Amino acid sequence: MFFPYRDDNPHTITPIVNYIMIAICVAVFLWQASLSPNAEQAAVYAFGLIPGDLFGRVEVNPAIGRLPGWMTIFTSMFLHGGWMHLIGNMGYLWIFGDNIEASLGHVRYLVFYLVCGVAAAFAQIVVAPGSEVPMIGASGAISGVLGAYMVLHPRANIRIFLWFVLIITTLNLPAWVVLGVWFAGQLISSAGVDPGEPGVAYMAHIGGFVAGAVLVFFFKKPEVRVFEPAYSRAFQIENRPVRLGRRGSIPDAGRDRRRGPWG
Repeated sequence: MFFPYRDDNPHTITPIVNYIMIAICVAVFLWQASLSPNAEQAAVYAFGLIPGDLFGRVEVNPAIGRLPGWMTIFTSMFLHGGWMHLIGNMGYLWIFGDNIEASLGHVRYLVFYLVCGVAAAFAQIVVAPGSEVPMIGASGAISGVLGAYMVLHPRANIRIFLWFVLIITTLNLPAWVVLGVWFAGQLISSAGVDPGEPGVAYMAHIGGFVAGAVLVFFFKKPEVRVFEPAYSRAFQIENRPVRLGRRGSIPDAGRDRRRGPWG
């Protein structure tokens, strides 16, 4: 088992928009969790994006009080289907979103995030236009953030927590490896599922990632460079055992600001 928990890019601004997006998603999920099972299902149908409803191919019970289809493209981005869905999405947004907000600026980052979410939604709609299954989650918009990170900071190192049987360690992996593996996984997984059935909307992830990788060129500040160098050495492995201490259970990754072979 492994998962990323931070990157080595320095913080240059306070990512206000990123914090707000995370706070809204958490608040909405807590509201969902406070509902009864039937009420929560009704909320998903009221605020989730249903491709067939958007194009008038299916009818949803009017008693639900569903919003107009175009509005659900946006409201669906703030709903989640469970704790793991929420934690996974917010974890990735926390790690990668701050640097993208710094590279775009607060307002443009907000617009970029929402546009990527829309692009992700339509990528899923294209492959399942008559689906009656509600689409929910920030995954599509966050995939756009990952695509932008792949373009701007492919050589930045992502700190990975690795747990394999009795081995517990951390290591640095370049972003192009981490995000490349993630994207390849989406492509492979999308080939084995029916996009119209309940489950993960892999095409939304793929569409959001591609949209973010392309749109970042138009949204980034003029002075921001693409393919930024790393701030630490890649493939560093922490061989010491993980111990609890004053600074937590995860050892410091350290930071080596010497340039790599590309710098």
